[in-house]
Amino acid sequence: MDTFKILEIKKSVFENNDRQADLLREELKKEKTFLLNLMSSPGSGKTTTVLRTIEALKAEMSIGVLEADIDSDVDAQAVAQTGTKVIQLHTGGMCHLDSDMTKQGLSGLGTEGIDFVILENVGNLVCPAEFDTGASKNAMILSIPEGDDKPLKYPLMFSIVDVLLINKIDAMDYFDFDLEAVKARAKKLNPNVKIIPISAKTGEGIAEWADWIRSEVKNWNIK
Repeated sequence: MDTFKILEIKKSVFENNDRQADLLREELKKEKTFLLNLMSSPGSGKTTTVLRTIEALKAEMSIGVLEADIDSDVDAQAVAQTGTKVIQLHTGGMCHLDSDMTKQGLSGLGTEGIDFVILENVGNLVCPAEFDTGASKNAMILSIPEGDDKPLKYPLMFSIVDVLLINKIDAMDYFDFDLEAVKARAKKLNPNVKIIPISAKTGEGIAEWADWIRSEVKNWNIK
């Protein structure tokens, strides 16, 4: 007979984080602040997409940005040049944000009067998918150079997002990338996912992306 106890720490950590995430969502709902958790691999074009999003929506809503990285502040500097309220979050080596880190970031940013906050999560397709940040909705970017097999390799990420942006479609001719295969693989994992092909570089598809955000922010404020 075993004389020791087995403690499932990972399960406990996730359960506590999920509770805190639900509380944060309730707070944001009361404040009428919509928080979008944006995830992707490094180099997929997250920051360029954020800049395009700001450009498309800044005239009609107040925007804030949380830039999460292990180190550096280059992304926050790029966002700050648009005049958008931004804060850089350093994770101290951690490869994701959880709900408590997100709450600290929002507190540092200050959400009073802000309609829409973009959380640019740490760049990878593993850890960020496991932790609920308390966001209103989750989005991810898959870029054309990464290949069309990523839903097969990182199914959790594709299964938990509300919208999938397929970025760098301007480079489609230079890569062996099957757009229809990606759509089918993503839909198999997540039948309700919204898929929007974009080019953050040229602006193609950004109007549809901005329309999705407008609709979600509106629904968040009236429900």
